[in-house]
Amino acid sequence: MTTATSPGYADLPRLIALMTGDDKHHAAAESTVDVLWVLYDRVLDITPENFREPGRDRFLLSKGHGPMAYYAVLTAKGFLDEDELADWSSARSRLGHHPDRRRAPGVEISSGSLGHGLPIAVGTVLGLRIRRFGQAKVVTLVGDAELDEGSNHEAIALAGRLGLEQLTTVVVDNSSATHGWPGGIGRRFEVEGWETRTVSGRDHDALYEAFTAPHPGRPLAVVATVEQKTTGEPKG
Repeated sequence: MTTATSPGYADLPRLIALMTGDDKHHAAAESTVDVLWVLYDRVLDITPENFREPGRDRFLLSKGHGPMAYYAVLTAKGFLDEDELADWSSARSRLGHHPDRRRAPGVEISSGSLGHGLPIAVGTVLGLRIRRFGQAKVVTLVGDAELDEGSNHEAIALAGRLGLEQLTTVVVDNSSATHGWPGGIGRRFEVEGWETRTVSGRDHDALYEAFTAPHPGRPLAVVATVEQKTTGEPKG
């Protein structure tokens, strides 16, 4: 008799490989897989059982193009059925090339248009404070090129001024930003009052430490560096 076991980190490449038909965004998915796994496996209290509870932790995928790694992690954590992945981009599927919060279980926001996740995350933290859920974590994941969007600049400034300690922004840095920033990505957040940490986006222990070390009275920006994207691939 064999005992069924839930998929783990080692299963993620296989789960991602089940999703075909969006090759141009494959690198966007691969760049996020380790960050997503550490967040869902070790940092955030987000499960299929508590997903509708008002005081839950929240994860907002702003980098919604190329969500294959996101769907793979949601599958490993029990939100999605593995059988859905092969059919993920068909008209019949509740999944798609951009996540839809109304259709895909475990998805907090509909995303894909760059520049939306961080502003929504700021509003989410403020809403949780009003409702007295001050311990719930809110994490949003953005790409380095996505920071070119002006909406992010405004959200970074506001979050720093308000000292939104509940908020963490993960920037997956694959060197795809057109111009970059003087002093690097972390410096952009730091000058606005954020705690900033730069680590390898492939080192699970370093990511865990970056996400969980205290940062009292300030929002947190974690810059997760990964391999540089090949020339010609879409930005983000």
